[in-house]
This record gives sequence, structure tokens and C-alpha cells, in this order.
Amino acid sequence: MELIKKIKQAEADARRIVEDAKAQAIKKADQAAKDTQARMQKAEQDRRDAIAAAVAGAADQGRKEVEAIKADADQKKARLQEDTKQKIERAIEKVVNYVKG
Repeated sequence: MELIKKIKQAEADARRIVEDAKAQAIKKADQAAKDTQARMQKAEQDRRDAIAAAVAGAADQGRKEVEAIKADADQKKARLQEDTKQKIERAIEKVVNYVKG
């Protein structure tokens, strides 16, 4: 009788150990899924941040390039105006000299 009682107790202990192990396995699996989801969300946020930084950098670089092109265009315009002014003055001088004599 005592042996049967010990066997039943051992079986009950074994079932409890198995159930505890199952519960722990489920808990660990749930935590792993949560951790994976959190890492995926962080990776997505990091990707968005990287894209935003790249867009901001590109916009800044674009503005700098536009400013450089404008400055170059302004210099070329000023040179062209000066060259044109000199040519007009020479042409006027030639006409005046021709008319005078």
C-alpha cells in the first residue's frame, strides 16, 4: 500500500514538473515573440530615422548647390554685363569717330 502511494505521488510530481516545464516553455516563447516584435519595431524606427536624416542631408546639400550655382551665375552675369558695356562703349566711340571724320 505504501509503495502504491509513493508511485502515485511520484506520478503526480512528474505531471506537475511536466506542466511547470510546459508553462515555462510557453512563457519563454511568448517573451521571445515580444522581444522579436520590439526589435522589429526598433529596426523600423531606426530605418525611418535614417531615411529622415538622409532626406535632410540631401535637402541641405541641394540648397548649398543651388546657392553655389546662383553665385556662379551672378558672377557670369556681371562679367557679361561688363563685357557688353565695354563693347557698346567701343562701338559708340567708333561711330562718333566715323561721324567726326
